[in-house]
Amino acid sequence: MNLTDRVVVITGGAGGIGSALARRFAAEGAAAVVLADLDLRATVAVAETVGPAARAVAVDAADEGQVRDLVADTERRYGRIDLFCANAGVATGGGIEAADADWDRAWRVNVLAHVYAARAVLPGMLARGGGHLMHTCSAAGVLTAVGDAPYTATKHAAVGLAEWLAITYRDQGIRVSALCPQGVDTPMLADGLGSGHLAARVIAASGPVLTADQVADAAVAGLAEERFLILPHPEVARYALRRAEDPDGWQAGLRKLVRRLRAAGPPPA
Repeated sequence: MNLTDRVVVITGGAGGIGSALARRFAAEGAAAVVLADLDLRATVAVAETVGPAARAVAVDAADEGQVRDLVADTERRYGRIDLFCANAGVATGGGIEAADADWDRAWRVNVLAHVYAARAVLPGMLARGGGHLMHTCSAAGVLTAVGDAPYTATKHAAVGLAEWLAITYRDQGIRVSALCPQGVDTPMLADGLGSGHLAARVIAASGPVLTADQVADAAVAGLAEERFLILPHPEVARYALRRAEDPDGWQAGLRKLVRRLRAAGPPPA
């Protein structure tokens, strides 16, 4: 995808990867970048830094009616949506004992929000004979977020959904990408590290922590090449291959890492 003169929608646009994508897409010459997030004040602040191409709207990505309205309003204003980035996501830091409310929220934001986006935007894209969906799924969707069971399960589901969409709609002109970064310097990771969550500590110990801007650069390159899996951390591909070839050995290595981190105790405040 060449982003010049494209109309783009980004959920979870108030910060982190979403705001970095918005800045990068605008720099690439996008005609419009619609930033959607629950936090309207923060989204407006991001839009102001992006420039005149940006528009901020308050949207709950886990509410199908609001997502449908977002798509309809964008199509009325700009005539089309070329790229929809389902980027909103939540972590819990919990295991199977996490409260049902946490499991439900993870499911709604990390999976159903992607379903709602596809339901809303695909009819217009199919009618025009083309479009691109990019779902932020995380490396946890191809590996595992040790220490966060809801995040792991829902991100695996998100990758599975993206793959299903890619297979089902590719021949009708729809491209689908799953953006799967590992450690990224965002509030989600910072908050997890600050709370001493095992999942965040494993991520920080597993490879370089990229900036959100670096992830956005990788996303633009992946979109240009119409890749399904966009891996800002190249090592994730190696990890996934090792995991597939020797699942027992892969799990043993992660258990060893967890034992080491637990023996070291929580990081200093």
